[in-house]
Amino acid sequence: MDRLSNTVRPYAWGSTTAIPALLGIAPTGEPQAEMWMGAHPGAPSRITRTTASGETELALTEAIEADPEGELGTATVARFGPRLPFLLKLLAAGAPLSLQVHPNLDQAREGYADEEARGVPIDAPHRTYKDANHKPELICALTPFDGLCGFRRPTEAADAMEALGVDSLKPYVDLLRAHPEEAALREVLTAILTADPAEMADTVAEAAAAAERLGGAHAPYARIAHNYPGDPGVLAAMLLNYVQLQPGEALFLGAGVPHAYLDGLGVEIMANSDNVLRCGLTPKHIDVPELLRIVRFEATEPGVLRPEAAPSGEERYETPVDEFALSRYTLASGAAPTGLTAPTPQILLCTAGSVTVGELALGPGESAYVPAGETVEAAGAGTLFLATVAA
Repeated sequence: MDRLSNTVRPYAWGSTTAIPALLGIAPTGEPQAEMWMGAHPGAPSRITRTTASGETELALTEAIEADPEGELGTATVARFGPRLPFLLKLLAAGAPLSLQVHPNLDQAREGYADEEARGVPIDAPHRTYKDANHKPELICALTPFDGLCGFRRPTEAADAMEALGVDSLKPYVDLLRAHPEEAALREVLTAILTADPAEMADTVAEAAAAAERLGGAHAPYARIAHNYPGDPGVLAAMLLNYVQLQPGEALFLGAGVPHAYLDGLGVEIMANSDNVLRCGLTPKHIDVPELLRIVRFEATEPGVLRPEAAPSGEERYETPVDEFALSRYTLASGAAPTGLTAPTPQILLCTAGSVTVGELALGPGESAYVPAGETVEAAGAGTLFLATVAA
């Protein structure tokens, strides 16, 4: 078992206070958006191992490359190759993230192969597929957490737009009311993303001012527009369900589901991929034709998840994916140790209180990596999240 040293990513939308508050350190004044735990090549966690020459610090990626089956287990390597198939994060949104969607596995493989064949550089700003993997993800709230998830019914979106009283929104309102669900959502999103930028900026400004006056259900869109003035994604956001999670509640984001996180601190787990197609609230490249191929144009309920409790004390968030599984344990002082040994690799993250795993003491925001099959028990008084590969 290894204590993890993790990288915090300073993305502009990050909260300046949420992660420092969890870690019990002073904020720097700069945004601290995500803390990555795992073996993503962009920012792998670091561990310290004892070797013949003494203690050596190395990246978790290096430890896995040196002994894939010893670290990950035979079954994990057989299913996913010699890599940790998930990435765990602390995510702290202080402003809305980009509106985005992820491909399914077949779409990712096709898109990656196509861009490789066309010679698009992997670091090109217009490159869409960074790898050949899909990116399902789950966010579990540690604080009240706001987000957008999936299309709402076209008539609901039409009502929200119409209430703003902005004349230039009327064509979108008419489309949403006149066509069947899939066609209505597709046509309106296409129209928003392909409209003249100058005209769209004026429409967004009028819509934002009206949303601020109305408040209530329109308040989130005024807040989004404040962070992204003139961005057509403000109108695209009005097509989506607004969701408020309470601590312990979660959202699962599957392929083709448009979403954005707006505000709050959470634990996020995802397949280890960088494939994101953006559809607004960003200065980055938007590949509209590919986006329209990937998005699932259907109204869905957000589907808030609550953990399923087991006699062992495990509270598991059930998801339909193989790359990851996330569980939560609430440990009580004086209780018998909880056995966590598994045939798969694990990352353990303390989010409250003080927890001991093996010989490691973990406080809020501290984490540990457990190789497959290693015996481990947890005790103490606090909250522990366990990330691993789905059985």
